[in-house]
Amino acid sequence: MRLYYIGIIQNESKPGTELCAEKDLTSYSRWTRASYEEFMTMFAKTVAERTRPGQRQDVEQQDYTFHAYGRTEGVCGIIISDQQYPALVAHQLLSKVMDEFLAAHPRSSWSAGQSIAMPELNDYLTKYQDPHQADSIMKIQRELDETKITLHKTIESVLQRGEKIDDLVAKSDGLSNQSKMFYQQAKKQNSCCVVM
Repeated sequence: MRLYYIGIIQNESKPGTELCAEKDLTSYSRWTRASYEEFMTMFAKTVAERTRPGQRQDVEQQDYTFHAYGRTEGVCGIIISDQQYPALVAHQLLSKVMDEFLAAHPRSSWSAGQSIAMPELNDYLTKYQDPHQADSIMKIQRELDETKITLHKTIESVLQRGEKIDDLVAKSDGLSNQSKMFYQQAKKQNSCCVVM
């Protein structure tokens, strides 16, 4: 699971304008990073232009998923991730980023389409690489899954121990029956000879 891009795009008019963005291109070779950066920016703008105000959507393109959240203020948040990244976590992050952006930057500061610095995006891009650590619900779900696995192993070991106990009881019953037969035969053997 990986995040590649977090950005905010002004989508009131076409073409959309990237107001601020952070990209993680470390998984690509140095020679292809520029191409991937262009691809991400171009597709992010395209998805933002096609996202209506108030709409949330996920668009899959090759190995990537574009998570979009259009706001009525004329901006759209975009996250690009791989297809395994949970959509719930991506949309929670989008809501958080959009709320912080709009609270910190009034419409007059970005309405002309100029770039705005938002250093928090880099922190979010780093923190949310592991969605299990970033999202408390997923963290609890993972802990529950781990507990469930432990319980299954414990139950299996108890059942195996129960089977072993049943085997021991059956063996002891067999030994008990054999010892009774031995006692009875020994008694018969000893009864024929009387010592005077």
